[in-house]
Amino acid sequence: MAVGDPSIETPPRASSPVHKFGTLAVHAGSDHDPVTGAVIEPISLSTTFAQSAVGKPIGQFEYTRSSNPNRENFEKAVAALEHAKYALAFASGSATTAVVLQSLAAGSHVVSISDVYGGTHRYFTQVASAHGVKVTFSPSIEIELDELIRPETKLIWIETPSNPTLSLVDIRKIATSAHQHGIHVVVDNTFLSPYIQNPLDHGADIVVHSVTKYINGHSDVLMGVAAFNSPQLLKHLAFLQNAIGAVPSAFDCWLAHRGLKTLHLRARESTKNATGIANALSASPHVIAVNYPGLSTHAQREVALKQHRDGMGGGMLSFRVRGGQAAAERFCQSTKLFTLAESLGGVESLVELPGRMTHAGIPKEQREAAGVFDDLVRISVGIEDEADLRADVLQALEKAVIAPKIANGVNGLA
Repeated sequence: MAVGDPSIETPPRASSPVHKFGTLAVHAGSDHDPVTGAVIEPISLSTTFAQSAVGKPIGQFEYTRSSNPNRENFEKAVAALEHAKYALAFASGSATTAVVLQSLAAGSHVVSISDVYGGTHRYFTQVASAHGVKVTFSPSIEIELDELIRPETKLIWIETPSNPTLSLVDIRKIATSAHQHGIHVVVDNTFLSPYIQNPLDHGADIVVHSVTKYINGHSDVLMGVAAFNSPQLLKHLAFLQNAIGAVPSAFDCWLAHRGLKTLHLRARESTKNATGIANALSASPHVIAVNYPGLSTHAQREVALKQHRDGMGGGMLSFRVRGGQAAAERFCQSTKLFTLAESLGGVESLVELPGRMTHAGIPKEQREAAGVFDDLVRISVGIEDEADLRADVLQALEKAVIAPKIANGVNGLA
């Protein structure tokens, strides 16, 4: 299928709604190869496809930037899992953000939550602004939205849970207000994945993901995806996808599609592990506060119960360590199973310091206004054994908070 022409109408890609998530994850977009009968799709590395006559491709593909069999299959699978008619894959999550913002005319206005991924903040403030798109950041978007909307407002951008403080936004509430003004709502669903949350079901117009994270789940693919139901959005975004050319390789699409098939299993296990760790951190005297939507103490727990599958909290959490930035850094360097690294959503557990790493590009005053303090630690909980992960977190806390006090006490007596 050549998607470069915005006038082309394509059929809905969603699979049968009668099947449950795990069945869709395994089978959506995974038809047996019609030539060989292969159960697993082959990787189509060809960049171009033969034509039987001028302007008449032999099959449905012409050029791999416009469309590719592996990308097509992956997009079908994501659309099915997000309860969408359409999905488009991009070279990265950032490329997905860029294309969505590029679809806005110069002079457009966007309202975004303040606590947003650092790369998204960077694009909004340093790239979109250069193209005449202005962004207003709100720390309490549900309360302020009606006041922030202008005649030129075209888009509301939400992360829920947000990165890295895990605050939640009532998607239905925002969508209801936005749609009264003819404004589209975009939800970055990276932190939860389609298994735990389906924003389109709650009124969002576009859902985006960094596929690099939970959908692929194995820390070996860089990719993004957007899913939606509007044929008008399909024409516009597919045209930009082809024209800009920020598309993933066939091999990456094949890998991401393979990873997606086990998403439900990984999401359940990482949620179970994260819940155990969140409870342990909440009980620790070395922790100031824990941000995790799966806890009954979370400020927006009612939103989680409404929007998340079975009220699940997901595999991401953050917490503040007693002892300031120095203690937070010691914690990150004291874990044995949690690797000190950026990114999230893989099978392995990771730890990082947002103020010094993923969100370092945001001015300190803005970070702290959004709750990103220098002592905030973010962890991505993998699928290792819960007991091992919990023990690792607790021993790292001891080293980060208690060990320095003991050392100072000894030095004071010397």
